[in-house]
Amino acid sequence: MTAPHINPAQHKQLFLDDHAIERTSNVNRTLHQPDKHGPILKADRSREQVYVQSGNAPQWNSEKGIWEWWYDAHYAIPPGEIAGTESSRKHYATSTDGVHWETPSLGLYQRRGSKDNNIAYDSKLEFLTRRGVYNPPEITEKYLYHVIRDERDDDPQRRYKGLFSDTRNMGRLPGISPDGFRWTLLDVPPIPSEDTSNFIYDEISNQYVATVKQRTVWGRSLWVSTSADFANWTEPKLALHTDEIDRENRKRRIREVVENPVYLTPPVLEDVDYIAQLYMMPVMPYEGMYIGFPLLFNPAGPDLPQMNHCGINQVELATSRDLYNWERVADREVFIGVEPWDGVNYGTTQVAVCSRPIVHDNREIRIYHNAHRFRGHHSIYSEEYAEFFNDAGAIYLAKLRLDGFVSLDAETEGTVITKQFTLNGEALYVNADASGGELRAEVIDAETMQPLPGLSEGECVPLNGDHLGGKLMWQDSPRLVSEKAVRLRFILRGAKLYAFWLEQDGTRG
Repeated sequence: MTAPHINPAQHKQLFLDDHAIERTSNVNRTLHQPDKHGPILKADRSREQVYVQSGNAPQWNSEKGIWEWWYDAHYAIPPGEIAGTESSRKHYATSTDGVHWETPSLGLYQRRGSKDNNIAYDSKLEFLTRRGVYNPPEITEKYLYHVIRDERDDDPQRRYKGLFSDTRNMGRLPGISPDGFRWTLLDVPPIPSEDTSNFIYDEISNQYVATVKQRTVWGRSLWVSTSADFANWTEPKLALHTDEIDRENRKRRIREVVENPVYLTPPVLEDVDYIAQLYMMPVMPYEGMYIGFPLLFNPAGPDLPQMNHCGINQVELATSRDLYNWERVADREVFIGVEPWDGVNYGTTQVAVCSRPIVHDNREIRIYHNAHRFRGHHSIYSEEYAEFFNDAGAIYLAKLRLDGFVSLDAETEGTVITKQFTLNGEALYVNADASGGELRAEVIDAETMQPLPGLSEGECVPLNGDHLGGKLMWQDSPRLVSEKAVRLRFILRGAKLYAFWLEQDGTRG
């Protein structure tokens, strides 16, 4: 049986899993949490908004030279008004840098007698305008969940693509738009889903991907549906659900919050062996693999009535090579966790990644995420928190170094031997932090495990400092060439290795 090969000339090789690793010695795999910045988008209290959230990532509009963002702003419901009439709207924000956001007046929909607002789409008012009646029984509300700007499509009338909810069929319906404001729903069957989902275009498989929520014996679970043309979607296939390990993790995580007075304790606690559930999972195609951001719902109290209120929701990491077989990362450590309660911050009960993160300026990964202070109706919390329900959720930005999800670390000296690959005159680059030590490498024969002439550890120029793209060099071998399959043996001394790759100099620019 031929040993598996990797292709570091095509993609960077990261270490969220063992795909590129043959074996290691005296190194640890470390998951790195991103640095939180924000909130960057908050509820507009002057317009009676009580929280904001989004199931979308910002979209770059190359024609306007701005970032666009579709998000939800939820309003306080005045006495006597029908519940839900203030939660059917999609709002619009713009930015030149992806950090500082403006909410321009669009003049599209009237609220409280004025069109001076940034409401981009109102599903109920769309039907009110078209039929002259308020949501009669024969009309099914179509709520706009997800928006992407698709510059691959040659048809400008399909520049924006969205998924809408069919509130009666519990599904997702595809729609198209020339501008993100005027939408046409496609006459196709809905993608089955419950109340959360996510939507991307996948550059790896060149297709549209919807991650949707359906039930298994483990409660809420992740299912995947794909489409090559955006109109015809595959039947969702189960991709990931929780298990007994998550059940045990739930107990520990609830206990950690309850026993630590700096956290906002879930208000209703029962000593019941609840299962943890996978609430949703945005997906990011990255360097030939998929990185998932599963939101783990850890209930602490009774159903009330949908097992959706008391508990904490936190983000982990998962990885896959095919969208359907997923491996959890770093023993299921929390990637983005809840924060201590200080009366100011938001992410005290739930943090959820909006959609696929964005690689910015080839230097950092920007992860936009929702942060909620509470889960559940205000009646189950004590009166001391009542005022905070008027400003209960915001959207944050978290930043991670490029390739920085996981590193292989050695405090003293450790080694990493890679899977085999072929050399064709490329140079070797690494993303590594050797600020407190050094990193060397040697190119070894894949079978004999012996260094190639001129490419041993002793002939490698040590790499020091922190590098997103550090080039490794050998004293007498400027080019790496071998007729046989090779491996790399990295030698780390007080260093962190995030990724490695091969390139013809200048090709990654």
